[in-house]
Amino acid sequence: MLQKPESGALPIPQAEREMDGSHDGETQALTASQEMAPSPLLQESHEEDLGAVREEGATEPCLTPKGARALAAKTLARRRACRRLDRTVAELVQFLLLKDRKKSPITRSEMVKYVIGDLKDLFPEIIARAAEHLRYVFGFELKQLDRKHHTYILINKLKPIEDEEEALRGDGPRLGLLMMILGLIYMKGNSAREAHVWAMLRRLGVRPSKYHFLFGYPKRLIMEDFVQLRYLNYRRVPHTNPPECEFSWGPRSNLETSKMKVLGFVAKLHKKEPQHWPVQYREALADEADRARAGASVRARASTHPW
Repeated sequence: MLQKPESGALPIPQAEREMDGSHDGETQALTASQEMAPSPLLQESHEEDLGAVREEGATEPCLTPKGARALAAKTLARRRACRRLDRTVAELVQFLLLKDRKKSPITRSEMVKYVIGDLKDLFPEIIARAAEHLRYVFGFELKQLDRKHHTYILINKLKPIEDEEEALRGDGPRLGLLMMILGLIYMKGNSAREAHVWAMLRRLGVRPSKYHFLFGYPKRLIMEDFVQLRYLNYRRVPHTNPPECEFSWGPRSNLETSKMKVLGFVAKLHKKEPQHWPVQYREALADEADRARAGASVRARASTHPW
């Protein structure tokens, strides 16, 4: 998810680097349960980053102006490094998906040469985060095929939708993308501005209006398929100038999934429990209770009037 998010081209190959020492951390990174950095679903914007810097400075009332500037510069540098790491993870996901089309093993040296570059010391963390996104967003399991030669393969793990009439049956990547959008909508209070959806796609390494080998044209997929099939609602936001539009869950999403399932999806992406977001968790519990009552009412009517 190689196309770089901004340039749309393969990174320029860097000089081949020697692979020295063992890399058992790769295996541990793929198998161990470890804390993951924020996924593209809930990342902050650049403006929020700057606000966070101001907040950090505000917690140090005794700082001199020079000290405050130094603290702000240090914080921004740290956040830039985090954003670079996020971009590298997104690029690696795209690279692995592209390589998988040839159904040939993917080597660590290829990943370092074409994507990771001078961040190779962070390879275990990068590969672990890429594996999480491949699993939960695209439905692929990243497996280490050969520890000695550091080769990997992708295995399709996402179960197809049961109903044969479902439009997304068997289409793991499109289903994963829809779940990402539903998660974003839910976490933002049950509606998400159109610009926020496109920004999330870019953080995944997917450009909305550019052809993608898994999704076709993502913007067209969302507007013509997800909206027309009633997975998503799309409407103009009242009293906005310039005009803005937003997405919300469509009736088909409400029928085929639930807030608790989507919150569970988000929690997996972030290596947390659903209770980590108390507001959304309480709302999901209430939704589950409403669904249970509605189901009980339907069953009661059916038993009273079996015809």
